[in-house]
Amino acid sequence: MSIYNELEKILDKSNIKYNEPMKNHTTTKVGGPCDCLVEPTNIEEIQNVLKFAKNNKINYYVIGNGSNLLVKDEGVKALIIKITNKFSDVQVNDKYIKAEAGCSVPKLSQIARQNSLTGLEFACGIPGSIGGGIRMNAGAYGGEMVNIVDKVGYLDENANLVEISGSDANFSYRHSMFVEHPEYVVVYAIFKLENGNIEEITSKMEANMNSRKEKQPIEYPNFGSVFKRPEGYFVGKLVDDCGLKGYSIGGAQISTKHSGFIINTGNATCKDVLDLINYVKDRVFEKFGVKLEEEVVILGGN
Repeated sequence: MSIYNELEKILDKSNIKYNEPMKNHTTTKVGGPCDCLVEPTNIEEIQNVLKFAKNNKINYYVIGNGSNLLVKDEGVKALIIKITNKFSDVQVNDKYIKAEAGCSVPKLSQIARQNSLTGLEFACGIPGSIGGGIRMNAGAYGGEMVNIVDKVGYLDENANLVEISGSDANFSYRHSMFVEHPEYVVVYAIFKLENGNIEEITSKMEANMNSRKEKQPIEYPNFGSVFKRPEGYFVGKLVDDCGLKGYSIGGAQISTKHSGFIINTGNATCKDVLDLINYVKDRVFEKFGVKLEEEVVILGGN
């Protein structure tokens, strides 16, 4: 009997998957299996899963929508805790919105719009969850989570619930304290927005979405921006100037629409994607002396 069967005392069986292919849980649609994947539905279940993992000395990783995640083809020997729409309640109180970590970022931006609250328009097309958005200080079109987060609730290394102010979360470009402490699990965030005009909010969101559709390859599986923006440069232009637009390895291709993106043309493996990432890094450094740093999180392998 597998130790993971003990999870059936904590969670409903329908929320537990064994030997689950991670390609089903990443927006790139690549990745081998994990030992076990669970989808908790409330804070108590998350706490109990964390305690189970700690007591049994099991490696675990917490994921959201998998929009910033690569899992190697051989898979990952670990427990995957997936926090998505089964844990996604949203409450609006005047200018404040409290959202559980599994709520999608686009859904939250729509709820803000429906309540004539401005500040989340930048996030309407970000394909991640609130938990992931807080962890990476997600941003687009001049906006970032740091600008609107009032408080963050998380579980510490002992699964205790802690609430901190946004100013204490150590936000910076695509970074927060939760990158430094992967053992912490974001469970909710409270956003402070401003009253606005619903027509103006809608117009701004439509403009952002139209720009995203025009400039980004959202019709293909991808994980958004591959690399962090190096100071003084734009990744897409660096890649373009290396003549790499459309360059492919296996089923992984540098998008012809935006060279800062790598797409899965249909049959990519994680190895294809990683080989292409490394090829781009080598060519850009060779030509410009610029070291690109991945924005994506990579799990599995040795």
